[in-house]
Amino acid sequence: MAESKLTVSQQTAYWEKTRGLMLVILAAWFVFSFLIHFWAPQLNTIRILGFPLGYYMAAQGSLIAFVLMCVWNAKAQDKIDHEFGVQDE
Repeated sequence: MAESKLTVSQQTAYWEKTRGLMLVILAAWFVFSFLIHFWAPQLNTIRILGFPLGYYMAAQGSLIAFVLMCVWNAKAQDKIDHEFGVQDE
């Protein structure tokens, strides 16, 4: 990333957007890592394909969410990089 092309105000705006994206991703990670599993006993009353929802969220749902968050983060950061002209070639 060639940050020297950016003015100080552009660098500040770039890092604000990047920080905002990171905070949103971290919040989603927290939800899928801890909150969903914290309420697993209550979710177990709901069944999907014969499995309790709490089990499904722990075994499959969270893993799928983590992969989707990685893809989302990469695409969103790439969009921010293109917006400020600092994308990798």
